[in-house]
Amino acid sequence: MGNILTGTCSWTDKTLIESGWYGSSASTAEARLARYAAEFPVVEVDSTYYSLPSERTAELWADRTPVNFTFDVKAFRLLTGHPADLGSLPKHLREMVPETLRPKPKLYMKDLPRELTDTLWADFRQSLMPLHSAGKLGVVLFQFPPWFLPGRDSKDFLASINQRLPEYANAVEFRHGSWLNEKNQERTIDFLRDQRLAYTSVDEPQGTRQSVPPIAAATGDIAIVRFHGRRVETWDKSNVGVLERFKYLYRENELQEWVPKIKELAAQVKEVHALMNNCYGDFAVRNAAQLSSLLAID
Repeated sequence: MGNILTGTCSWTDKTLIESGWYGSSASTAEARLARYAAEFPVVEVDSTYYSLPSERTAELWADRTPVNFTFDVKAFRLLTGHPADLGSLPKHLREMVPETLRPKPKLYMKDLPRELTDTLWADFRQSLMPLHSAGKLGVVLFQFPPWFLPGRDSKDFLASINQRLPEYANAVEFRHGSWLNEKNQERTIDFLRDQRLAYTSVDEPQGTRQSVPPIAAATGDIAIVRFHGRRVETWDKSNVGVLERFKYLYRENELQEWVPKIKELAAQVKEVHALMNNCYGDFAVRNAAQLSSLLAID
């Protein structure tokens, strides 16, 4: 059986800090990370989705956590087909953006010159090297938008990920169910296995246009399971904030549904990361601890 690590998809969430879970003594970012790492063996870094991290920041994360602690890192949004504003790029990359694109409210990687995209990939790769060198980098998670659909161009991009980040274990999460429908499920899983890309199993609201079914599949050395909550009324609605979308506290019987699935994954891989993304108040940390207890029961 592979190791099963449970944790959350953020340790810096504002509502988590305000919930009081950290206690009054953890009043700094360093203290909060130490407090989190004392409770859980893995965390997902979501800040890297919004802006490129620096090597120094990655060094501090590595230095401030136990030897066996693991960071999963979300890929920067431009690298997954999401838009980004010009200000989210560091200065040297902003200067590479063509003048014609700078007035646009949002940038997409497909519109950027090749030299810039090559530099963006190289910078992102280098920024994570301190975690990798310390043995603390789990997976780099590529969370794709709902408009990333099955097709030749999409599969060509997926095939390029390990070429761009050859040292790292890379995982993908789809946000459109067409990848896992009756027609495409087997070919999607086989393709990811051939490409050595870890499929991210998800628990999320069902019955919407975009819902991805709760299929557990292992396609790499590490298996990822992310819990988004089951708040169906806000899942794919426009103009709904992140807090409202993920504001969901799992009941024990809902988490129990995943216990046999996670254990089955652990029988196929060296490690499973089960991460709660219902980051509202202390919901995620409560459910992560609850799931860990359920998994410990034989």
